[in-house]
Amino acid sequence: MNDSQLMQVASEVITLEVQAVSGLLARIDENFVQACHIMGDCKGRVVVTGMGKSGHIAGKIAATLASTGTPAFFVHPGEASHGDLGMITRQDVVLALSNSGETEEILTLLPIIKRLAVPMIAMTGREGSTLAKFSSAHLNNAVEKEACSLGLAPTASTTAALVMGDALAVTLMTLRGFTRDDFALSHPGGSLGRRLLVMVSDIMHTGEQLPVVRQDACIMDALVEMTAKKLGMTAVVDKQGQLAGVFTDGDVRRLLEKNTDIKQALLSEVMTVDCQVIAEDVLAAEAMQVMEEKKINALLVVDANRRVTGALNMHDLIHAGIV
Repeated sequence: MNDSQLMQVASEVITLEVQAVSGLLARIDENFVQACHIMGDCKGRVVVTGMGKSGHIAGKIAATLASTGTPAFFVHPGEASHGDLGMITRQDVVLALSNSGETEEILTLLPIIKRLAVPMIAMTGREGSTLAKFSSAHLNNAVEKEACSLGLAPTASTTAALVMGDALAVTLMTLRGFTRDDFALSHPGGSLGRRLLVMVSDIMHTGEQLPVVRQDACIMDALVEMTAKKLGMTAVVDKQGQLAGVFTDGDVRRLLEKNTDIKQALLSEVMTVDCQVIAEDVLAAEAMQVMEEKKINALLVVDANRRVTGALNMHDLIHAGIV
């Protein structure tokens, strides 16, 4: 095969899978709504199961449900009949995936599921299948053909099942009123967790690390403070200790470009009065957004009385893993 033929095969695969996903739009009906209500009313957990490729998709759906506010876990149907079925309680809901709807390992579990009176949602490609008939709600994932050139390997069907699972998870997430804070609690690790959990107060410089000078100080005093605290700026406060302005490295460069005598100029005349500030009880990610929008590298943190309580710069955000 030449390069053009390789690209054609790949394009046909994608086209078939896009068609499979588009076909799901007509299946968002009363059965989907019923499935959402069953899972939304569940007092226990959603037990997701599937065999083979459907099992891999089932595992991903379980993980997505769990991370978006619907407690869920995956049970291998082959292991379930050898003891793992004990993981299912009367408070749970079973979500079973099988393209044929006749997967033997899952059908073996049906009498026990029925005895437990556990609602079961079936996700299959055949409405008349045993699994579909047994279910409390059936999600039809039928596709016209697999993307595999032999029409055998689960490709378009597993993609459709994955997308239907995402639709379930996100719909339930909305139904439950799942918030960004809720999401953060289940994703504390990695950059995502840091962006959603780290507050300005967690990373700002305070106390002896905070650069502050009085409004009546000279520019040289401000330069000494900036050099000592290494934040590229210093807060300027009035006699009452309230923020009067900020003096930054950028201000120094602009003064030098104008040939200003920094030994003679008053700090109150060259500082930036209307400076950007932030509160300590907001997300550090919001501080980063402010810096990017205002094209600045540092922020002063103030309280409700405009008293400086902290300072942070872009390096602090990078070190905290926010950027």
